[in-house]
Amino acid sequence: MAFFRIEREVPLPAGTVWERLTHWEGHAAHVPFTTIEVITPPPTRTGTRFVARTGLGPVAFDDPMEVVRWEPPPSRAAPGYCRVEKRGRVVQGWAEITLRPAAGEAHARRSRVVWSAEVRVRGVPRPLDGLTGRAARLMYGRIIDGLLSAHPPSLVTQL
Repeated sequence: MAFFRIEREVPLPAGTVWERLTHWEGHAAHVPFTTIEVITPPPTRTGTRFVARTGLGPVAFDDPMEVVRWEPPPSRAAPGYCRVEKRGRVVQGWAEITLRPAAGEAHARRSRVVWSAEVRVRGVPRPLDGLTGRAARLMYGRIIDGLLSAHPPSLVTQL
């Protein structure tokens, strides 16, 4: 499996960042040819399931996922944690979102996001895990930046 990690610091409180990153359907706006459907009733919680469908017409695949750990920030300035498992026939693995307020009083309205994941794409040989990880990191970086860019993109700081 290919492991990657993305870190961002943004000028938003943790609660706002959490809401944006865990709005599952919103991820599709940043992945070409993809739709996402949450198949369990709201609100999101442990056991929530959703499916990303990527492709054009009959040439497509489903990426079913399930939230297996759900710890939203109890306040807009508190940490949060979410783990999602990917259980598809094409894409397997997991993703974790760790969210913390930025350190120090001067950063009271800033948050630090760490998105860690391991992915395995069926049919891609293990020796290509490095390439898979780099491609996944670019794609997920685009998703994260897009979800957090309701403010000008210059406000998102890559770490």
